[in-house]
Amino acid sequence: MTFVYRAFVRLTAAYLFVAGLALLGGLVAVSPALAQANITVRGNSRVEADAIRAHFSTAPGERLDNVKIDEAVKSLYATGLFEDVRVARTGGGLTVTVVENAVLNRVYFEGNQKIKDATLAAEVQSKSRGPYSQTAIQSDTTRILELYRRAGRYNATVEPQVISRPNGRVDLVFKINEDSKSKISEIEFVGNEAFSDGRLRDEMTTTESNFMSWLKTSDVYDTDRVNADLELVRRFYLSKGYADFRIVSSEVNYSNESNAFVIKVTVEEGPIYKFADVGVESTVADVDPKVLEGLIKGGKGDVYSATDVEKTVEQMSIELATQGYAFAQVRPRGSRDYENHTVSVTYSVEEGARVYVERINVRGNTRTRDYVIRREFDLAEGDAYNQALINRAERRLNRLGFFKAVRITSEPGSSPDRLIVNVDVEDQPTGEFSVSGGYSSADGLIAEFSVAEKNLFGRGYYVKIGTTQGERTSGYDLSFTDPYFLGRRISAGFDLYQKERKNSDYNAYDLDTVGGALRLGFPITDPLTFGVNYQIYNRDISIDSGLTDGCSESPCADPSDDPEEASIALQEAEGDTLTSLAGYSFVYNSLDSVQNPKNGIRAEFRQDFAGLGGDAEFVRTTFDGRYYHELPADLVGFVRLQAGHIVGWGDGDLTILDHFNKGPDLVRGFEPSGIGPRDRDTGDSLGGTYYIGGTAEVQFPLPVIPKELGLKGAVFADVGTLAGYEGCDPCTVSSGTFDIDVDPADDIRSSVGVSLLWQSPMGPLRFDYAWAITKADADEEQNFRFSGGGRF
Repeated sequence: MTFVYRAFVRLTAAYLFVAGLALLGGLVAVSPALAQANITVRGNSRVEADAIRAHFSTAPGERLDNVKIDEAVKSLYATGLFEDVRVARTGGGLTVTVVENAVLNRVYFEGNQKIKDATLAAEVQSKSRGPYSQTAIQSDTTRILELYRRAGRYNATVEPQVISRPNGRVDLVFKINEDSKSKISEIEFVGNEAFSDGRLRDEMTTTESNFMSWLKTSDVYDTDRVNADLELVRRFYLSKGYADFRIVSSEVNYSNESNAFVIKVTVEEGPIYKFADVGVESTVADVDPKVLEGLIKGGKGDVYSATDVEKTVEQMSIELATQGYAFAQVRPRGSRDYENHTVSVTYSVEEGARVYVERINVRGNTRTRDYVIRREFDLAEGDAYNQALINRAERRLNRLGFFKAVRITSEPGSSPDRLIVNVDVEDQPTGEFSVSGGYSSADGLIAEFSVAEKNLFGRGYYVKIGTTQGERTSGYDLSFTDPYFLGRRISAGFDLYQKERKNSDYNAYDLDTVGGALRLGFPITDPLTFGVNYQIYNRDISIDSGLTDGCSESPCADPSDDPEEASIALQEAEGDTLTSLAGYSFVYNSLDSVQNPKNGIRAEFRQDFAGLGGDAEFVRTTFDGRYYHELPADLVGFVRLQAGHIVGWGDGDLTILDHFNKGPDLVRGFEPSGIGPRDRDTGDSLGGTYYIGGTAEVQFPLPVIPKELGLKGAVFADVGTLAGYEGCDPCTVSSGTFDIDVDPADDIRSSVGVSLLWQSPMGPLRFDYAWAITKADADEEQNFRFSGGGRF
C-alpha cells in the first residue's frame, strides 16, 4: 500500500506541475496581445497613435518586457520626430507620452560667399518640411565647418539659430562667418642635403602662400594632399638613387594669430646607390629570359631608380601577356650592398595564381560614359588578372584629366579564382573658356579667345573653337580629336583654320591662308607615337601696289633696279597657291613635365610630300629634338638640335613661301626672317632649302625670389645657319622675265644671351636678350625678344 500511495502522490504532483506550466505559457502568450491593445498614446498631434504603437510590437511568443520597451523608446527617438518620449505602466497596459519635435518650415544660410547655398544644403541633414532635431543641427554644424576646413578656412564659425513660427513650425538659420582663407606660410625640410627645399617643394602639389594666392588653391592645407605629396617626395628620392631614403617625421603647426600653417618635414637621405648586376630568371617553361632582358631599364653602373624598376616590371608583364603567358608574374628582387652602395636586381618570372577578372564595376561617373573608362584597361572581364596592367590603367585614367579622383580596388569574386575590380571615379568639369594674350616681334600684340571641351558628350572627344586677333594677324581655328578611333587606341581628328597676316617690317606682303587637315596617331610604345596626316591649304599673297609698279618704259627695265619694289621672287609668288600634301611623323616624348620639364627627351621627325594635286611639288623633312637634364644646385640643362630640308620634284618649282624662313626661332639675336639668302637689290629675305641649328641652355632659380612665383633665369648659346635658295632664277613677273641677284648668306650664325622665364598667370612668358657673335653682312639683328602668353 505504501508503494502505491507514493506512486499516486508523485503522479499527482507531476500532473499539477505540467498543468501549471501550460497555464503560465498561456498567460505569456496572451500578454503581448494584451499589452499591445492596452498602449495609450498621449501628446501626439501630427504622428498617428498606431504608428507610435507599432514600435512596441513583439513577435509571437515574446514578452513586452523592459528591454523591449527600452528598444522601442530608442526607435522612436531615432525617427527624429520626437523631442521627448516617456513610458509608464498603468494597470495592465502602458502609457506612452510624447513631445513632438517642431517642423522645419525653412532652412537657409547667411554669410556664405565662398560656398554656395546648394552645396551647403546638400551636406546638411536638416531639410525644409522635415523634423526639427537638435542632434541633427549639431551634426549639420560640424559638417558645414568641415566643408570650410576643406576649403582652407579653418577660422570659419557656424552659429545655428531657430526662429519660432506659428503652428509648431520653426525656421532654421545657419549664420556663417567664413573669415579669411587659412594659408600655408612655410614648407620646410630638415635633413636634406642633396636637394634644396625649393626643389623638393617642386615635387609637391601643395604650395606656399604668396601675393598670387588669390589665383590658386594649392596653398590650402589638406591632410590627404600633404600625405600624398610626401609620397611624391619619397618616390622622387628613390628615382634618384637614394634607396635608403625615409621620411622621419612631418609636423604641422597652426597659428590662430596668423591663420596659417607651417609644415616641417624631417628626412633622412642616405647615400646614392647604383645598379650592380641586373638580370632575368624564369621558372615558367618556354619563357626565354634573354628575350626579356632587352626591356630592362637601368643597367649596371647606372644610378639606381625605383621608377626604372617599376617600368621594367610593367613592360615585361605586358610582353608576357602578349606572348600568351597570362598568369606569369614578374617580381623584382633587390639585394642591397650597404658597403659599396649598389643594388643588384633580379626580375623573377613566376607562374602566378590563376585568377580571372570576374567583373569590372565602374562607379561614381555621372557624366563620363562607362566605355570611356573601360577602354583604358588592357584587360577585360574574363581575362587573367594582372596587377601591372591595373596600375597602368589607373595612371591612364588620371592622365585623362576627366576626374578629380581615381581609385581602383579589388575584392573576392564568386569563387577563389575570381576577382572583382572596382573603379571609383569622381567626374570634374572638363570644359574651359580661355582668353590668351601674348606678344611676338612679328605679329605684335595678340589675343586669342577659345572654347574647348576635353570630354565632349562624356565620350572623351576633344573639341576646340578659337579665334585670334592681333595688330598684324587674325584668324580662327576648329579642332576635333577622337582619341579612340573605331574603338582602338588610335587618335583621329581634323583641323580647319583661316589666318590672315598683314605686311610688316619683316614681311613685305599680306598673306591669307585657308586650309584643313586630317590626322591619325598610332602609339607604338608609351613614349613613341607614329602619326600620318593629310593637309590642303590655299595661300593668297598680295603685295602693295606701290611695291609692284610694273613696266614704265620700253623696253621694260628690270624691276629690281628700283630698290623700293618688292623682290621679283616675291612678285612671282603673288596670287593664289594651292598646296596638297601628305606626311608622317615620329614623336618620342619622355619629358617629366609639359609645363616645366627637368628631365627627359622630346624628339620629332616629320616628312611631308606635296604634289597630290595642287600647285606645289616638294618633299620637306624636319627634325626637332630637345633634351633636359637636371643638374646639381637646382640647375636644369637644356640642349636642342633642329634641322630641316626641302627639295622640289616633278615639274614644280619651289616658291619663296615653300622655303624655310628662320630667325630667333633658330638663332636668337636676329629678327624674324633675319638670316639666310637675300635679294641683294631689294634686301628681301628669300628663305632657304635647308637649316641646322643647336642650342645649349642652363636654367636656374633666381636668388631671393620665391620659387612659387614661377620666375627663373637662363643663360644660353645658339648656333645655326639657313642656306640654299632654290626658287625662281630667272623670275617671271608681269613686266617680263628677269634674273635675281641672290646673296647666299650661308655663314654660320651664333649668339649668346640671358633669359627671364616666368610661369605667369597668363601662361609661360619668356624674355630673351641676345648678342650676335657671328653673322652675315646682310643679316638683321634684334637683341631683345619677348614672347609667350596663355590662359588668364
